[in-house]
Amino acid sequence: MSMEEGSKMQDGKAPPPLDESWWSAVLQEEQQVQEEDGEQSWTDRSDHHCNQGTPEDWAWARSLYECDETVELPVIGYNRGGLLVEAQALRGFIPVSHLVNYEPTEEDVDRYEQLAAYVGQDSKLKVIELDPGRGRLVFSERAALAGPGKRVELLNELQPGMRVRGVVTNITRFGVFVDLGGVEGLIHVSELSWGRVRHPMDVVSCGEELEVQVLSVDRDKCRVALSLKELLPDPWQTVDEHYSVGEIVEGSVTNVVKFGAFVGIEEGLEGLIHVSELGDGSFMHPRNVVKEGENVRVRIIHIDAAERRLGLSLRQVRQHEDQTVELDEVQGTY
Repeated sequence: MSMEEGSKMQDGKAPPPLDESWWSAVLQEEQQVQEEDGEQSWTDRSDHHCNQGTPEDWAWARSLYECDETVELPVIGYNRGGLLVEAQALRGFIPVSHLVNYEPTEEDVDRYEQLAAYVGQDSKLKVIELDPGRGRLVFSERAALAGPGKRVELLNELQPGMRVRGVVTNITRFGVFVDLGGVEGLIHVSELSWGRVRHPMDVVSCGEELEVQVLSVDRDKCRVALSLKELLPDPWQTVDEHYSVGEIVEGSVTNVVKFGAFVGIEEGLEGLIHVSELGDGSFMHPRNVVKEGENVRVRIIHIDAAERRLGLSLRQVRQHEDQTVELDEVQGTY
């Protein structure tokens, strides 16, 4: 998708660039997911374990990448994570997120049936990643739709702070891939919402068109980091205006841990009930008092917008009508 005209940086400033450690963490997560999905378990007709090739083979692959050219290659195998293609003496990998007609599914039977149908066919592709030292060569059907040269053009146009539109192509546990029209960007799970995200599928869906903000662009490695939450209002910026210490509010328990329970008050605004504020008496674990998904009434006992902390109390509020005591006035200093 093309970038919107007049794209502006939020608050007139570009967000700080993401350092290499951010990407390293993302790629480590992605590699772990691929290993769990059985990337090394192939169904093919060739020896895929050695992908050294000749210098001429890798020079050919690099030329395809640098010139952003398309090439048609035969599919010779598949695994849960994607397809294996024959690229001269090399073997290339097409992740499922880069297949045009693949329908995302968590059912292995459906997944393997779809992928098996590609074997024996030629696919129009672009190189999106190569690393001769690791024997890694990655192709994309989706990138090939943009035509030759589009990736380079788009990468040169993209700047941190820009607002762009794209289509969700794949959803993983660590984030969401978005096709920007020849280049795929990644919205890390931490950039999907100001609030807690259990799984990215709870926020977006495949095929959905999104407006996102560019966080960083690495033209050498063809990496584009995106954010969805940067275009959403941050509730912590106005928490002091909307809430006050001593106020009773309603929320839903989002997570229960040893030291207490987190409660969502509104989208992106979550407070903590420390174990000492869950109730009187002793109990083995906070889960004996509250459960995830449970709606509760709590009293705000501490607000720190700068540190994004909201202290809550359950024991100072009557939860049900059949209870007879509620602390209308809370003693002490919050």
